[in-house]
Order: sequence, then C-alpha cells, then structure tokens
Amino acid sequence: MGTGPCDQEATVPEPSSTAANGAPRSLAEALRARDDAALAALLHARPDLLSPVPGDVTQLATRAGTRASVVRALDRLDRFALQTAEALAVAPDPCPYGVLESLLAGSGGDSPDDGTRAALPRALATLRDQALVWGGDERLRLVRTARELLAPSASRPSPTGLGPTVAEATAGMSPTRIQEIVAAAGLPATHDPVSAVAALTGLFTDPARMSALLDQAPPEARQVLDRLVWGPPYGEVTANPAPPVRWLRDRGLLLPATTRTVVLPREVALHLRGGLAHRTPEPVAPEVAVQREHRPPLVDANAAGQALAALATVEELVKSWEHAGPPVLRAGGLSVRDLKRTAAALDSDEPTTAFWIELAYAAGLLAADGEVDERYGPTPAFDDWRELPPAEQWSALVRAWLPATRTAGAVGEQDPKGRTLAALGPGLDRSAAPEVRRRVLELLAALPEGASPDPQSLLDRLSWERPVRGTSELRARLAGLTLTEAELLGVTGRGALSAPGRALLEHRDPAQPLAPLLPEPVDRVLLQADLTAVAPGPLARPLADVLAVLADVESKGGATVYRFTPGSVRRALDGGHTASDLHAFLAEHSATPVPQPLSYLIDDVARRHGRLRVGAASSYVRCDDDALLGEILADKRSASLGLRRLAPTVLAAQADPGALLDGLRALGYAPAAESHTGDVLVARADARRTPARAKPVPVPEGPPLPDETLLAAAVRAIRAGDLAATAVRKEPAAAATAGGGAASGELPRTSAAETLATVQAAALTGSVVWIGYVNAEGAASQRVIAPVRVEGGFVTGYDHTADEVRTFALHRITGVAELADDQV
Repeated sequence: MGTGPCDQEATVPEPSSTAANGAPRSLAEALRARDDAALAALLHARPDLLSPVPGDVTQLATRAGTRASVVRALDRLDRFALQTAEALAVAPDPCPYGVLESLLAGSGGDSPDDGTRAALPRALATLRDQALVWGGDERLRLVRTARELLAPSASRPSPTGLGPTVAEATAGMSPTRIQEIVAAAGLPATHDPVSAVAALTGLFTDPARMSALLDQAPPEARQVLDRLVWGPPYGEVTANPAPPVRWLRDRGLLLPATTRTVVLPREVALHLRGGLAHRTPEPVAPEVAVQREHRPPLVDANAAGQALAALATVEELVKSWEHAGPPVLRAGGLSVRDLKRTAAALDSDEPTTAFWIELAYAAGLLAADGEVDERYGPTPAFDDWRELPPAEQWSALVRAWLPATRTAGAVGEQDPKGRTLAALGPGLDRSAAPEVRRRVLELLAALPEGASPDPQSLLDRLSWERPVRGTSELRARLAGLTLTEAELLGVTGRGALSAPGRALLEHRDPAQPLAPLLPEPVDRVLLQADLTAVAPGPLARPLADVLAVLADVESKGGATVYRFTPGSVRRALDGGHTASDLHAFLAEHSATPVPQPLSYLIDDVARRHGRLRVGAASSYVRCDDDALLGEILADKRSASLGLRRLAPTVLAAQADPGALLDGLRALGYAPAAESHTGDVLVARADARRTPARAKPVPVPEGPPLPDETLLAAAVRAIRAGDLAATAVRKEPAAAATAGGGAASGELPRTSAAETLATVQAAALTGSVVWIGYVNAEGAASQRVIAPVRVEGGFVTGYDHTADEVRTFALHRITGVAELADDQV
C-alpha cells in the first residue's frame, strides 16, 4: 500500500536512523522533540488538531499536514508570517536561513533596511510554533501541503507573482527545442535534456552571466520583462510574435506555457527583482492612527447618553410588539414590511432597526411564541430585565452583543441560494464576528485614553493581521459594523473607548463604571398648557409605565416630550384608571400646576367613556341613552358593522366585539367592553408574553479554544500514545521458534491462551506489557499497560496511554507482547 504525501512527511524514522547531527528528519520527529509546553501551544493555536485527540505524535503530524487544517492555519497568519511562508514556497526545499532572508530582505549590504531582517526570526518562530515549518536553520522545510497551496501554478498564480522554475516550465518540451534554447543562450550543447535544463538554470542563477545576457537584449525586450517581473508572470503571444518577444523566447527568458501564452521563469524574475520574493515586504504591523483626541470625561458622558438612548430604544421596540407582534415568515425571520413598520415606529432607519431587533433577540428579550400562527413577542425575561437598574440593563445588552455571532449588518444580503436574508431569520451568523469585535476594542484600548482612531488605519491593521483574501474582506466589514454598533450602544463615545467599554473588554462588570455616569431617574414631569408633558430626564419606572399609557411620545432626545390626546386618555381609561385616578396621578407627579385644558380633556373623555357598552352576542351595543343609539344607526359609516336595534337601549351587530370596538372608536365614540355580567372589562396592554425561550447560541468559528485542563490531558495522551507506538517489544516465543515474527511496528498475533498467560504473568511480576485492543466501536489502538488483576474475562491495570487505571476485556485484546528489557 502506498502512502500519501502527508503520511510520508509525518513518517517517524527508527531511532537508529536519526540524523547524526540530531536534526529532525520529519515533522513528526520535530514535534516529538518539543517539550509539553510547546505541544500545548501548538494545540491551542490549532484547536482543530484536537478533534479527536491524536493517538500519538505521528498522528498529530499527519493531521497537521492535512489540507483543511493547513488552510485554517494559513488563514490565521499575519501578513509578514504569510509572506515568509510564501517565500519558502518558492525557495529551494530545504531552504537555508540565509536564502530565505535574501528572498525577503534582498541580498547585499545595499538593500534597504525596513525591519525585515529583524522581524524574520519572529515570523519564522510563528510558522514553527504552528507546525507549518520544521527543520533547523540550515534545512528549513515548509509543510508539503502548505507548499502546494502557496507555490505558483498555471491555474493558481503565487501571491509573490513568481512563475514556475525553468525545470517545471520545460517539463513537456521536446529535447530538440531545449537544445535550441541552450544554443541561443550561448551555452554549449549537452547530451540529454536534464543536463541542458541544469545548464540553463545555472545561467539564470548566475548574476554576472545573466547581466551580460540581458545587456544584449533589445530595449523593447526589457520593457516586456518589466511588465511581467512582478506578476502575473504569464503573457499572451500571437502565432508570429514581435521580434522582442521572439528574442526572449529563443533564449529561454520566456518559455511557452500553452500555444498562446508564455511564462517568465522564476529564476529570471528573481534576478530582475534583485532576489526579492515580494515587491513590498511588510514586516511591521501598521499603527492605528489617532483621528481626534477628546477629554475622557467627555467621552464617558457621551457614551452614557448613548447607553440611555439604547435602553429606551430597546424597551420601546419590545413594548411595541406586546399587543400583536409581527408574524414569523414561513422560512423564518421578519418580513421586510414589518421591518419597515418597526423602523417607522422607532423613528430610525432599517439597518439600525435590524441591529436593535437582533440585539434584543440575542439578549433573550424577544422570541417567537411557538403558536400555530407564530408571532414574535416579549419573553418573560423582558419583565425581569425592566426591573433592573439602568446600568445593569445596559450590562446585559452589551454582554449579549460582544460574543454574538448573529450579524444584523447582513440583513438584506443574498445567501448562496439567492434568497434575501431577513432579520431574526437564518443565515445571519458570522463566526468571525466575536473575534473581530474584541480585536477592534483591543485596538481602541491601546490608543491614548479619549482618542478616537482613524477608521482606515484601523482597517489596515486588521487586514495586516489577517491578510488572506476573503478573510480580510469579511473582517473589514465586521470591523466597520463594530464601530457603528459600539457607538450606538455607548461602548464608545465620540469614537473613543469609554470607561464602561474598557471594563467590558477586561471582563469586569461594565455596570459599575456606567452607574455614576447615568442621571438619577426623575419622578416629576413638566405639564404644559398645549397638552404636552416634558420629562427632563429618565423617568422612574412607575411614572414611566403610567405615562406611556396616558400619553403618546412626541419627540425623544435629552428631554422626552409626551402629548395627551383623546385616544391616549381613553387608552388609560380602558386600562382600568378612572378620571379621579388620572387627576391625582398628574397632580402628584407634575412639577407645575395641572393645566386646565388637560383637566378638561380628561373629564370630557371620561364623561363619554363607557356610555356605550359592547358585549358578545355575537356582539352588541348597550346604552341608556336611546338617542345616542339612534344617532349611531343613522350614521352611514356604521353600515359595515351590521347594526340593528333589539331594544330601545340595545343594538346587535354582526361584527365581533373587537371589530365593533374599533369601528365605534373610528366613528369618534368612546365605547367600553363589558363582561357577561355587565361589568366593564379592563384591557391590560402588557399581558401577552411568549413562553420562556433560550438565548440564541453563538456559532463558533471552527473548534472551540481548549482550556488548560484539556490541553494538559491531550499532551499526556499524545505522549503516552507515542510511548506505546514506539516502544520496542520482545518477539513471542512461538513466533521466534517458527522463524516468523511480526513486521516492524505491528503487534504479533497471540492466541487467547497466550494472551491470558502473558497478562497473568505480568500481573504477578508487576511488569509492563504492550497490547493491541479493539473497543466496542471497532476502533483499534495500541496501549502500554501494567496489569494488576486478571479475573472474570477482564484485565485491570494502569494504562500508560491514558494515564489512568482501566479495565480491558480479554477477548478484545488482539495480541500481547512484553517490552524489551531496555524499555522497562
């Protein structure tokens, strides 16, 4: 059976074949030489290697070389570490450190010193730590899968802009044509194509001879080379190319890639570049520039104002869905019409409204009710949230925002199937969002206190940290959303990180620094003669609840303006309040005398409220004033209600009670609903709640980061498995007598009797044995155990592989062997 590239790279040579100088000869050997802390660091940086825990170091190396794992590791490299890996991909394999340094920093003392040489050890250490590079400084090797991903090819140009080598570009060329190129380049003829290609490569890598050859080139030919030198290295040619192109092609400076294209060989491009693999190495992360500086108290005050506005907006949003929340779409989520309607109610634009909706959903304040005709509505957690102090309410919101993967900024975009993404619908999770949010806040925290960043420099820094195309674009979009959302929430103020935002970032309670910044709730309003009330600050909860029913919000800002209307007063009366209750409430909470027009409005609505009574017959209207009922019957606008007189004081209707109430109110009356006993029904506006729902669970980006306990256990298991895989065993006596024996690295098969006798002897002598074991799921493994007790068809002993005492079924042990004397 053959082995794949990854298997070959991870193969562990026998101890006797280790290189004399102690240098590792495989990735597995390099990982085996690491200490436990270095192995734990690798598993923390690449948590996908832990799923499941590798059985030994060889399995770890093999898994570290798989394509999916390498792609994930490359995605998380910063720009210079990635440039270093790209340079290794086009360098000789293995590559000495000096060659790599010249590819990145240039050769000779006249190359500009941009910090590349100083930063190279750090980048190389990053690649080594993540098992993308192994070997000593004189034999650096890029993991084969990474080389395949980063090396240039005809279908996938290298990020360096370099093309294939001379040997790769001439692989399919006829020997006659190769000899013609060698002769045109001024080289002596050779006996075979291999030596001819080697001679041509030697010419292109010799600076003196290469410069002499290029000095002979026509000026137009140099212009052609200048266009291709930094990539892409491919160019189209006609069947009869121009003389400059023909001159280059005849001498191998351009080699045919297809019938219509030519390619600039890598050796030629490197000579023209001065040996550089990249036009502009970026060894140092760009600094985040300061756009403006503010006084920290001003930043905190602004953030506190934004926090108060955020709390008011979320509460208004959730309460607006209390009576009849919007329906859930069949595919899930909120319809565009309902999003527009909610945005109009909040006096906001649709993207911002989508953010508030998703935030309330992430905090567990909104959910679907789960009924047949499913609708969104407040959860019971909303009532608990409203009882919290404002600072703790805000803390609950931002603690839900920071780790959330649902991204409101994706609302309105198209999914891979062309469907529009809806608020509260599926497809809004972006796994990178929590990491980007935290990283943006960390960069803001690194600035001087009160400083706001230049957004473009912030995006440049994030792009340097994750430069892979696709990854960097997503992170840039998420970073822009983070800046906007943080300002809306009050995590930042005027673009600078606030004190509560810094506490959130540092895993402290953000409510503590926010509470002193918030104004105390007021229990007084300013009543005015134009039927308005001005709240000079956040209202105390009882006052806010009653005033929200008694009046309509006219404007919001530093001071909220409420307006009293006949409809709002009637709403309060429908809620069970009487006129005397309302007069007493306003007198108690008004900082000024109650204006006479407001008192008249309350009395006028209360005088008319309840004169008409609506009940279920299907429905009926009852009134002691038969003239008023006659007036309603005579009104043409009441025709749709299907009214008819049953008695002088009773009208029957075809409409249901709710529609009848709405219809009469639309006609300008103030009817009240009554029960079957004739009592007025009190309509409570805040009675509807969805069943308790769990908050949405963030969708992680890849495997979760392991904690220290898991890392320590995984390292122990890998070390123990490595011991079992590499331990030297004695050959069983039967196999030795027969002249057979197991192949190297394989467990010799033993009969049930031999297995039982060996483990019993080991239990009596306290020795260690090596077994092959197949568990109930059919997974085979090798283990080193110290048997303690053998009875009832089971052997109990200390398992060095798992570092714990375990029990094994004897019939599942495929074979057993004693360890060699020098292994005990």
